[in-house]
Amino acid sequence: KMKSQGLVSFKDVAVDFTQEEWQQLDSAQKTLYRDVMLENYSHLVSMGHPVSKPDVISKLEQGEDPWIIKRDIPNWICPYEGQADGRLGK
Repeated sequence: KMKSQGLVSFKDVAVDFTQEEWQQLDSAQKTLYRDVMLENYSHLVSMGHPVSKPDVISKLEQGEDPWIIKRDIPNWICPYEGQADGRLGK
């Protein structure tokens, strides 16, 4: 038997882009992003997860560019940035 790994949230499977990052994608990459994000959201909803519609999904459904404002991105780029010794968490 497989043990349940807990609920998956949309944030667990979402990828966010800033305006600058979004503009660097070509049309095929943007189309792939739209398809995958909408499909992931659809799967979560169809599995009965209580998911409120994220802004990015509303934007994609309306044909708008889904980039986010940079300040909304959590600081997960490099949590160890600035450490003089270069060790990661040791």
